[in-house]
Amino acid sequence: MLQPYRRILSLPGAVAFSAAGGVARMPMSMTGLGIVLLVSQRTGSYADAGLLAAITVAAAAVTNPLLARALDRRGQTLVLPVAGIGAALGLSLLIWSIEAGWPIGWTCLAAAAGGACFPPYGSAVRARWAHAVHERSQLRTAFALEGSADEAVFVVGPVLVTLLATSVHPAAGLAASIGCGLAGGLLLAGQRSTAPVPRPVTGTVGDRQLLQWDRLLPLCVVASGLGCLFGSVEIVTVAFAAESGHRAWAGWLLAGWAAGSLVAGLALGTLPGPGRPLRRLRTGALLLAATVAVAGFAPGPIALGVLLLVSGLTIAPTLISVTTLAELSSPTARITEGITWVTTGLTVGVAPGGALAGLAVDAWGASPAFVVPVGGGLVAAISAWMIGDPTASLIGTTASEDETVDKSSAPAGADLGRRPDA
Repeated sequence: MLQPYRRILSLPGAVAFSAAGGVARMPMSMTGLGIVLLVSQRTGSYADAGLLAAITVAAAAVTNPLLARALDRRGQTLVLPVAGIGAALGLSLLIWSIEAGWPIGWTCLAAAAGGACFPPYGSAVRARWAHAVHERSQLRTAFALEGSADEAVFVVGPVLVTLLATSVHPAAGLAASIGCGLAGGLLLAGQRSTAPVPRPVTGTVGDRQLLQWDRLLPLCVVASGLGCLFGSVEIVTVAFAAESGHRAWAGWLLAGWAAGSLVAGLALGTLPGPGRPLRRLRTGALLLAATVAVAGFAPGPIALGVLLLVSGLTIAPTLISVTTLAELSSPTARITEGITWVTTGLTVGVAPGGALAGLAVDAWGASPAFVVPVGGGLVAAISAWMIGDPTASLIGTTASEDETVDKSSAPAGADLGRRPDA
């Protein structure tokens, strides 16, 4: 069962860059929750907490495609350290502003600075896999591995940030997030042997390849709906735990949600055959919306934990399908940018999802506020069923999944193994 994972992890440098990328992505699960816990404890306002978390991810949504393009053109060794240090400084200023009681406007600017500089570590790691693997089936397994790593981050991160924020200091969780992002990013940037070769603009045909927006835009809409669901569930779960008198349980509840996704993601990576990512996306988005709707009726935190665990089983297959479709829809030499546009769609959804959930919690309470993530899930599900299959010409046969990557004719760091019509 684990043989596909052993094959890809035996590639030179694979374990090192995947592990470093996992540490660098810890802020994905810690920053927003860390801000919510810090601000709600200092001010008592979930609306302000949701606003600041939303600004952080919205700023990242604006700049991540630009940073991804810089990664493709200038290289990870140069771009990752510069952006990572900028993100650490901005988020550190955010902590300082909240602790010092600055006006909310200045705190919002600090949140925007921290988010704007945060690098797209997930896309950078996946670009390294595309550069390293030899077969399309290996790339699918690699993406499943990274999807599971994302879920592992969401298992460990919420528990760690909640424990630190409730037991050590309200700002300790966010500070740990900053440290993980900076340390992991520097470790990843230092591994030059596995980094895709930079491809600066030279005016050649390869440099003029355009992203296929007829395929990427629908995926971005789906991703935005999913992002709204993820961002709002985080806020509502924290509020639910606080209302029930168990604020410290919030991290465990979110970790259980991610644990279900981790199990499903690992299982997906071992399945034989080419699969149909769009079919998985459509089914997964619909099930995700339905299971979150049921979670809104939980009578207490234990019941909510069980329902979130079941709901989590639908997350990884859905997100892995989105990433696979984005990779298949991106031209050579722009794989990092193509994947990042879709992950940016997730971020764009997280921002209003968190803000709306904060307002809903303050107005109605935690349980009724589950209407916000349900709405996001329905947007994703409906959008997924309205788009055509962009992979019909790519994975119509099993052989296409197992074909050998011809690196001799593909640019270094490109989306290797893609058919010419991709």
